[in-house]
Amino acid sequence: MRPIPNMLVKCADYLILSGLNTPNLFKIEGDKKVIQQLVSLYNQDSGASLPDSANPGDVAALIKYYLASLPEPLTTFELYNEIKGACSSIHEIRNILKRLPSVNYMTLEFITALFLRVSQKSLLNKMDARNLAVEMAPIIIWQKGREPDMYRQYWIQPQKGPSNHNLEPQPVYSAWDLLSDEGEAADASSLIPLDDGVPVDFGAIEVVQCLIEHHNAIFTDANETIWK
Repeated sequence: MRPIPNMLVKCADYLILSGLNTPNLFKIEGDKKVIQQLVSLYNQDSGASLPDSANPGDVAALIKYYLASLPEPLTTFELYNEIKGACSSIHEIRNILKRLPSVNYMTLEFITALFLRVSQKSLLNKMDARNLAVEMAPIIIWQKGREPDMYRQYWIQPQKGPSNHNLEPQPVYSAWDLLSDEGEAADASSLIPLDDGVPVDFGAIEVVQCLIEHHNAIFTDANETIWK
């Protein structure tokens, strides 16, 4: 069994079946209240199914906000400069990504496989590889201290920090451990800024576009993501 967060698998499966034709998928913000409800749902039960009322825009937004809530990006802080330096070199990117922790590598493969499927429907959804990269690069590749804070406002931070015991097994994939599981939920209707002021990282965009367009050539030993 692949070490990919169950919530991401359920969301991706839903989008493959029901959402690929949705205009501006992964670009639209989604309904703030619905997303907060989904966050609470998966906080309580990581194996929960998406509710029947879910729609593709909200599910895609949930994926974005989950990835943005991780304490470290999928590509890690350590490899930031090397990945940026590889730019659009398939060979270099492939070799660098092999140094990622297994859970990061497999999840990055899984997510970019989903983006590839979305891009293949770009005539309908208007989200080709470039447009997807513009939306997703800031939450997949970022420097320490440049966290995508605008997305984090969907998550409820606990009064006390999570214990090391909870984070040690998979420190990069404990985003849901950062959510409060007690007390009142934050006001889901609070406004979220449209611009967090972080400069556009064109190098990161180029890399993510390459990951999408050349997914099967880059992840040669991990092509297990098959949607029937």
